[in-house]
Amino acid sequence: MQKYDIFFNFHFLCVILQNLMIGQDTIQRIMDATRIEEVIGEFVSMKKRGANYVGCCPFHNEKTPSFSVSPSKGIYKCFGCGEKGTAVNFLMKHEHYTYPEALRWLAKKYNIEVEEEQMSEEQRERNNERDALFHVSEFAQKYFASILFDDEMGKAVGLGYFHNRGLTDKVIKDFGLGYCLDEWDNFTKYAKKNGYSDNVLQKTGLTIYKEDGKTFDRFRGRVMFPIYSVSGRVLGFSGRILSKEKQQAKYVNSPDSEIYNKSHILYGLYQAKNSITRLDKCYLVEGNIDVISMYQSGVENTVASCGTSLTIEQVRLMRRYTKNVTVLYDGDNAGIKAAFRAVNMLFEEGMHVRVVLFPDGDDPDSYAQKYGSSQLQEYLRDNETNFILFKTKVLLDEVKSDPIRKAEALSDMVRTIALVPDLLERSEYVRQCASLLQVPEETLQNEVAKTLNRKLYESQTHTPDPKDKDLAETQADGSAEQSEAQPAVPHAEPVVPFVLNPAQSQEEKIVSLLLNHGNETLTMEAELENGEKQTADYTVAQIIVGDLLADSITFADPVCQTIFNEYAQMLQDGQTEIDTMLFTTHADKRVSDFATDKMMIDYSISKNWAEMKHIYVPLPEDRLKTDVMESIMSLKMKKLDAKIDDIDRQFPYLSDDQEKLMLIAQKMTLIKIKQKLGTALNRVIS
Repeated sequence: MQKYDIFFNFHFLCVILQNLMIGQDTIQRIMDATRIEEVIGEFVSMKKRGANYVGCCPFHNEKTPSFSVSPSKGIYKCFGCGEKGTAVNFLMKHEHYTYPEALRWLAKKYNIEVEEEQMSEEQRERNNERDALFHVSEFAQKYFASILFDDEMGKAVGLGYFHNRGLTDKVIKDFGLGYCLDEWDNFTKYAKKNGYSDNVLQKTGLTIYKEDGKTFDRFRGRVMFPIYSVSGRVLGFSGRILSKEKQQAKYVNSPDSEIYNKSHILYGLYQAKNSITRLDKCYLVEGNIDVISMYQSGVENTVASCGTSLTIEQVRLMRRYTKNVTVLYDGDNAGIKAAFRAVNMLFEEGMHVRVVLFPDGDDPDSYAQKYGSSQLQEYLRDNETNFILFKTKVLLDEVKSDPIRKAEALSDMVRTIALVPDLLERSEYVRQCASLLQVPEETLQNEVAKTLNRKLYESQTHTPDPKDKDLAETQADGSAEQSEAQPAVPHAEPVVPFVLNPAQSQEEKIVSLLLNHGNETLTMEAELENGEKQTADYTVAQIIVGDLLADSITFADPVCQTIFNEYAQMLQDGQTEIDTMLFTTHADKRVSDFATDKMMIDYSISKNWAEMKHIYVPLPEDRLKTDVMESIMSLKMKKLDAKIDDIDRQFPYLSDDQEKLMLIAQKMTLIKIKQKLGTALNRVIS
């Protein structure tokens, strides 16, 4: 009876917790109590340097400390690998916690009682259904694993198959592999006997329901590969048929559900994430067995797409752990073409891509079985190649001396290089590829610029270029749909010049002042209408926002504009002191990353300069007023330059003399304003 009461109370507690969520007031108390140096200090050995703490980064291997923690701002940043964020971000990244788990860890550390709020009926129903899907998926994984090791047929067929593929029992258990008996509805009956409903079994896809009311197991007669979330929860399955019936698909995957979306998941990431983080590198392979064979061979930082062509969501998931990816594909023509298609997305997301092709007929699994783990690792080290240079050489081998095919290869390489977002990296690829293709570097650079121009034009007009081969391949793969209503881009359309935001540094400087000094007060002097001068105190945020709004200055950089808009809104709402934590914990990751970068300053001025060398370096706060006013005027100068350039571009296309005179008058007015700003900045303006 006592045992039953304990179970009942625990079950009752679980039901209550499922209907609750952490309230915003509790979250705020947790954040207020958190001391980031204390939290990170439990995982990283750090020393105090000035106002900050420094240590070796836990997210990549380094000997010289580049990991900095700012207690006053509540943020950290590694100046080596770029990882940054708050204490919550650190726990989520380092310990792989979910957001609620990280909050509860902090609450426990600082003895804060977690007050839960009652969920709405809609939230409760949604959570209950999600929980049911998770529970039945985990139940199924344990059932399939028990069949594999404990059932005679499971051992003979399923376990025999895995052993024939060279897998050990340990690695089979590490990946939770199993077997579904080749019987019509053996699993379904067992699941329903254990209390799982038809609705849940159908939504997970474990059971297929026919219109006549009959049911059968989706994965019958297949070896089972469970697919885990990053935190280790079972989301779905991939089942491989063992019979040679041509009518049946070789692999069958769980359908998308409330908890499983194959385009958002990487197979093996749960097992690989720690190794990927530690080595700052990920191997991308084609199949489940390849992942497991690589893992067993000691290459644990390996993942695969889940029964689909590589998707942008999978690339971004990978990028959470590393920017360095090596693509492993079969050495035949199909494998090479598959690598070409997949890598385009990797480049677009700023990944650094290398490639290893196996000898024709081999893949990572077969190579490991033939030659063993040590030779596999050696082969990976010796045959890894920069992808763009590899692709250039492959295309050159195909074209030989055919000038037409060489031109096609050149166009192909231009499209790939244009996908690289980093300007310096892109320039280096242009230089190396120009040498391999034996074309002038300037020619290749111009072709890349034209491609970037076209993409910029398409993004502004939302009209795809029908000649874009990358788009055509994407549509052929089924990952995008072509709209019949979209007209083709006329060949005579002018190309929009591809230029960087000329005011980028000035915009970033303004926002940096808001984030770092926005709440500081400056005494400003103003001249009244009667000529008298009056002084008043304003915060830096009030000065910047008021001045730029008065002149209708906007930012070309969307992140800078977002931060500026939120500052303006808070000031208009009457807030005089802005909490910068709103930006380092912003829902938009681009904003939180930008804010953390600008608020984490990795330098301090040594006292030796003043005490021993008698050299006095002014600190930023010592010249804050000057810095604010110069930054505002510099930004306005750049915006004036842009308006003047716009007038100059319009002028040649005008035929009406009156319109030309109006433009000239506008330009002269802008030049006079620019000269006044130049005088204030002590600059000579021509």
